[in-house]
Order: sequence, then structure tokens, then C-alpha cells
Amino acid sequence: MPTDTDIVPGRPGRPRSVETERAVLEGAYQLMATKGLAATTIDAISREAGVSKMTIYKWWPSREALLIDAFLRKAASLLPLSEEGDPVALLRAHAAAYAEALDGEFGKVQLAVIAECIARTGSGRLFSERYLDVRRSLGIRIIRNGQRAGQIDSGRPAEELYDQIYGTLFYQSTFGLRPLSPAYVWRLVDAVLT
Repeated sequence: MPTDTDIVPGRPGRPRSVETERAVLEGAYQLMATKGLAATTIDAISREAGVSKMTIYKWWPSREALLIDAFLRKAASLLPLSEEGDPVALLRAHAAAYAEALDGEFGKVQLAVIAECIARTGSGRLFSERYLDVRRSLGIRIIRNGQRAGQIDSGRPAEELYDQIYGTLFYQSTFGLRPLSPAYVWRLVDAVLT
């Protein structure tokens, strides 16, 4: 079964060097996390990764796309999600890890990337297309697996259930409405899914 780490965003053409792509994405993420978005220019990423600007421009259609892909790579390593296992347990563990990540560097970078996309394009669509759709699709498949197995409420669409869990966590974290303890997250997941 596929996991979110199996999905590598890219463009058609000559195959990318995996090592070079990793260096660019890690460099971009580290710059965002340590220096902020304004300092994460193509020039700075090029220096950090030790690759030419031309390589970056060939592989990513825009700076925003590169920043999102760097964020996606970090999310895949920090918050792995797989269809293998008990669906409710998978979502409890993943949602708790996401809530914890939102409270740190990862959460700050996520907000910065979303804000950058909205500021540059007028919407969060690019973030959704390159990041959210990938993660959301996998989460929805996990919920559907649980619905088919009778473990998760099948009276509501899987999309609604996923959005209720992760939308609630994002909203509460972004606006500081409540601490997102593991116990709270597990209660939320159980309340939504069962």
C-alpha cells in the first residue's frame, strides 16, 4: 500500500538527482525554520544546498512551489502516515503527532508557507494542490478503510470526518484557543470517528 512518502512532487523532463533534490528541499526547509521566509530566497537556497539556481528554476515552477515541496518532505518524515494498521489507532497517533508539531517549528513554517501562497496568489490553492491534497487523500482512504471494516461511523462522508479532525486542530492551534494535549486529540478523534 502507498504511503505519503511514496509521492514525490515534480515536473516532467529529465529525471532529478535524488541527492540534489533532497539537498534543495532540506536547505529550503532549514532556511524557513531558522531564518524565516523572507530570508529563504532562491539565492539563499542555492547556497545552502550547494546547487545552481538554474537547477532550482528548472525543477520548480515558483518559489512558493519549492517552499511547499520542502514542507511536504518534512511533513512526510516528521508525520508519516500509512494505510497499514488499525484505522482509528493510525489517525489517533497521527493527529496527536500533528498537534504536537503544530506547537513547534513545523507549525510556524506551515503558517508562513500558507501566508506566502495567499499573499502571492490570492488563495491557498497552490498549498492545497501540492501539499494538502496529498495528505488529505491518504487520510480519507484510511477513514474509508475503517468505515468498510465497521470501525468508523459510515453515516458521514470520510472527507467530512477528516476535515473535522484536522481542521479543528489547525484552527485551535492557529488561534491559540486551547492546548492540544494528546488526551484532547484522542478524545477529538474518537468523538468524530465513532
